Amino acid sequence: MKLWAGRFSKEIDKKTNDFNSSISFDSRMIHEDITGSIAHATMLGACGIIAESESKLICDTLEQIAKDIDSGALEIDPNAEDVHTFVEGELTERIGTAGKRLHTARSRNDQVATDIRLTLKKECDALSIQLKELVTAICQKALQHKSDVMPGYTHLQRAQPITFGHHLMAYAEMFLRDLGRLEDAKNRMDELPLGAGALAGTTYPLDRNMTAKLLGFARPTNNSLDSVADGEFCVPLPER
Repeated sequence: MKLWAGRFSKEIDKKTNDFNSSISFDSRMIHEDITGSIAHATMLGACGIIAESESKLICDTLEQIAKDIDSGALEIDPNAEDVHTFVEGELTERIGTAGKRLHTARSRNDQVATDIRLTLKKECDALSIQLKELVTAICQKALQHKSDVMPGYTHLQRAQPITFGHHLMAYAEMFLRDLGRLEDAKNRMDELPLGAGALAGTTYPLDRNMTAKLLGFARPTNNSLDSVADGEFCVPLPER
């Protein structure tokens, strides 16, 4: 299933499909995509935008899809355009037309922006834990060497005597600054874009505060244009 396939009367060349496909790298966000979709469907049902029975069916089926992915009973289709299309296609295949209701009041733009933030918030938490463990280990080692003298260097020349423990604690300070940067980055991305739509919101009576709470965001974003355009909190790394 391709969102834009209806614009063409013939089968698209494989090279074009490959160029447009992002499944090879966005498949890592499948659990975040499912989690965001469950929250969105829950909110749609609670607000009466879709029937609560459909909302429950969608959520239950999405949870089963997540379990099937984890168990290996379901594999991500490498030919899918992206992970979002794959999840919605699998959902619709399992429950029919009701699965299409999931995309009510949602665009790929605010959906992807939400998935990225959910993923990076999780990565920030994991990195923060590792940094704290590293700093703790450095501090313990520094304490062991608090009386061990070594030369301190400046301009590649021996300058003043210091302890090895003091030298190690310099690295602890550096890593603590990195920890602060991670915390600041997480705070900056701790806003829910879902509800911004493609770029100008939606006429549906959404409860964005409810969705934000369900997904663990501090608050919804304020401006719909900025919600789907903002990427200041993440930097794409070149492939190795």
